[in-house]
Amino acid sequence: MFFSYPLSSKVCLSDAKQVYLRAPFLQILETFFSDEQWLSWIDKLAEDDFVVIDDFISNEQLLQLRAFLLEKWQNDAFNHAKIGSNINDTLASDIRGDYTFWLNEKRDEQLNVFFNLIRESIANFNRYCFLSLAGFEFHLAHYPPNTFYKRHFDRFKDKSNRILSFVIYLNENWVDEQGGQLRMYNVKGQEHLDVEPIAKRVVIFKSDAVEHEVLPTTASRYSFTGWLLYQPSTVGSVIV
Repeated sequence: MFFSYPLSSKVCLSDAKQVYLRAPFLQILETFFSDEQWLSWIDKLAEDDFVVIDDFISNEQLLQLRAFLLEKWQNDAFNHAKIGSNINDTLASDIRGDYTFWLNEKRDEQLNVFFNLIRESIANFNRYCFLSLAGFEFHLAHYPPNTFYKRHFDRFKDKSNRILSFVIYLNENWVDEQGGQLRMYNVKGQEHLDVEPIAKRVVIFKSDAVEHEVLPTTASRYSFTGWLLYQPSTVGSVIV
């Protein structure tokens, strides 16, 4: 199923753990980007099924988010990530090796600026794409050295509410030799396209359309990762 949006002739988009909001509560408390910026990014997303945006967050926001992540890691708050939905979740280190800390807006109020940024994103996708995004779910992710995540889609067969995947990278001074690229398959007429996980970069892509993997990394790789949802996930019902 496809949706169009009014200010462009292009086709827009095809049809949780612990962070979720219902539509009436998605008030935008501050504005981060202009309408023109959002329209440019949405045009790219509509055309290519993904968009890469550099400097999506400020240096100050990067330091804040990295510090929060590293504190949680040092306090053993992360869990080894599993695959599948909560019904059939499985620990499979041969498929993915990352560790995650699922975010909760009430508990993790230090990250309110990032939750507000996600609200703005949802509001603009709903406005220009006629989507009915009603919530989100996010976690912090750490890929230790020699870990990866093999090729997959983000939308579950038994849960179809993930519409857009959203990844902000937190890796300072990242170099190509460290690996850890996001490899997206069958995009822009190419067999695959690799995106470096450099600090302050966001990648947004259609959860049901873009097959992807995280290539093996030789250094710790950090991100703020989540999904914009057609409807809120039941608390604790999704493992990714």
